[in-house]
Amino acid sequence: MASKNAASGKEKLIDEEQEILQAVVLADSWNRRFRPLTTKKPRCLLPICNAPLLDWTFESLALAGVQEVFVICRSYSEQIKDAIKKSKWSRTGSGMKIVPIMTAKETYSAGDAMRDIYTRGLVTGDFILVQGDLVSNIQIDEVVRVHKERRKTNKDAILTMVVKEAGVQHRTRSRGDSPIFVVDSETSECLHYEPSFAFPKKQHANIPREVLAEHKEVEIRYDLIDCGIDVCSFEVPSLFQDNFDYLDMRRDFVHGVLTSDLLMKNIHVFVAKDGYAARVQDTRSYESISKDILSRWTFPLVPDDNYPGSERYQHTGGNQYVAKTHPATISRTAKIGRNTLIGSSTRIHDNAEIIGSVVGPNCTIGAGSVIENAYIFEGTTVGAECRVTRSIVGSGVEIRDGSTVERGSLIGDGVVIGPGAKLKPFERLSVPWKAPASTAGSDEDDDEDSDIEDIEASQDTVDKASLGPESNAVVWIDKPPEDDDLDSPENYNNLKYMRLGEDDVTLDVHHSDKDTESVVSEEQQLQDSSDEEDNYDDHTDAESVVSLSKDTQGGLMADKEFRSEVNQSLERAFAEGHSVDNAAVELKTLRMASNVPLIRVKEAVVAAIVEKIPVLEGAAEQRMEVNKTIARWGQLINRIGGVDPVETISLLQRHISTSARMSLFGQILAAFYQTDVVEEDDIRAWHSLSTSQGIDLPLGEERENMGKAWIVGAHMIHQLDQQSDSEEEGSDEDEESD
Repeated sequence: MASKNAASGKEKLIDEEQEILQAVVLADSWNRRFRPLTTKKPRCLLPICNAPLLDWTFESLALAGVQEVFVICRSYSEQIKDAIKKSKWSRTGSGMKIVPIMTAKETYSAGDAMRDIYTRGLVTGDFILVQGDLVSNIQIDEVVRVHKERRKTNKDAILTMVVKEAGVQHRTRSRGDSPIFVVDSETSECLHYEPSFAFPKKQHANIPREVLAEHKEVEIRYDLIDCGIDVCSFEVPSLFQDNFDYLDMRRDFVHGVLTSDLLMKNIHVFVAKDGYAARVQDTRSYESISKDILSRWTFPLVPDDNYPGSERYQHTGGNQYVAKTHPATISRTAKIGRNTLIGSSTRIHDNAEIIGSVVGPNCTIGAGSVIENAYIFEGTTVGAECRVTRSIVGSGVEIRDGSTVERGSLIGDGVVIGPGAKLKPFERLSVPWKAPASTAGSDEDDDEDSDIEDIEASQDTVDKASLGPESNAVVWIDKPPEDDDLDSPENYNNLKYMRLGEDDVTLDVHHSDKDTESVVSEEQQLQDSSDEEDNYDDHTDAESVVSLSKDTQGGLMADKEFRSEVNQSLERAFAEGHSVDNAAVELKTLRMASNVPLIRVKEAVVAAIVEKIPVLEGAAEQRMEVNKTIARWGQLINRIGGVDPVETISLLQRHISTSARMSLFGQILAAFYQTDVVEEDDIRAWHSLSTSQGIDLPLGEERENMGKAWIVGAHMIHQLDQQSDSEEEGSDEDEESD
């Protein structure tokens, strides 16, 4: 009998070792945030940095060692199948098997897709669930390992959600859909999940009293980015089958499981400390993730290494990328700025400027035209003396001479505008719609077809003079629907917060008391903690929900007391020469015990590092002290969690404007840059914020010093531009000598 038990244990071990790591990719988006770019193709096939989004997702899964992928698709399923067939993943020896699965026409949500997965019996064990718009270099296999270890002792742990800490201004953080997580501090179990939109804006969090009563210590987190990566147990699809009201993965399934008295299942979070993960959920995140790829935050998923597209790129100084196989033809008088990618066989004519942009293959940029922070798809022609700013331009578009495309514009495939077109901000254009043979009657639903038909039917009332005399465009009229659902993130006003080019909160959005107030019952009241804390510009949202510990009886540690604790902790670290990692651990522990948001810790750390720098008379000695202090302690700012360099610069500026070390701002910022605490793009992003000039402050010394710091930042950006120009000239001379 003993030998039989030993044999069965050995077989079980072999089965575990041979278990295939499966992933499910939901290719449909079930929203219309990219229209009209997605009227004839799915979002997952839109290019980002000249490679289809779906290929970036596959590359992310390949890094995690996934062996089998099921791609669940309804809309444009033939296009998706064809794209997979032509990709490198269909080749023998690719290491990952990809199986496209066409779902029923009635699949209108993630919940419907999960029910289809259950019906087909696709998954055989724990699996990874992602959307087809993921860009990630996180080691998801480590999350799988943690999930499986947990399930050995807790079979009810059915789902692990991957999240990352991030400041409220982090550019990959969705402004329109940033949920609240309530997490057990010891076990990482998610105890409560609450959606939170930019509109209507929440004033309170509705947390059940029993969550606080039954757990010794909980964290109420509004500083987490949902990466859209889930590790699911095999019974998750069956729960969707049993509950047909589960439509959205978070707002219905996660919320439903956590509030059910019958299911008795557990959901956990995995806070990823390292790596990058973000979803291209809207046009704003499209821009953010494009810039992160170009700035190499996604390494090794970058254009010159582990690039998911078919082309290969050469990486040069200033994060410039040029196709290697079929190089672009670039005039010697053209200017290519930093963080720019130029596709194969593209032609850039005399005196054209490409700045912080992605230009697709086989494009033409005319003489004297400026492409700034824009994204141009394959085969597009931009005429002479045009300007395209912070917009997405589809494939095969013609922007004829002398035209201007303002920020936030979306131009669909095949559109012609100009000459002399003047597009307004957030203009959306497409060609007249005709149902493609591959989608008509099977892939696209009738609602979407009728939506486009309604837009075309309204063209008689549209003044198209600004589109130019040779335009073929249909104008998408921007107006709220009659049946706008305020309980959905797709409501008209909330979508404005998620669109490309909408940086300032100057939206024409009026919040009524009925819309914005979230009433909390007497048994559940958790008062907005911003009443307890100082107002801090753009961070009031982050401070409306804070970490809560039972032993503090629901109150917050006084700000003065907390700052004193942080200063004492840092003084010990400075005096005793602690490592940065050890100092960060102590600060994180203090934060959890003190019930304060992350930004308060960063605020205190930035202030302590600045005040540690002695003020000296000699310029050389002063610079040496600044560099020495920042080199030793600067990375502590990023080690405490929620890396947000733009926020770091804002905190530095705000503190130093009331400090005796005001004159050191430029040197400290330069030291931050030299030690990689912040990047050049971060300095530019901070400088472009409306709050960075201090004009929102009352007249006085602080406002004056904020303005001085802003001017110092402008000088630094000018110096970086000059340095870039000299590097480009040196590169040209080297090419001539070759």
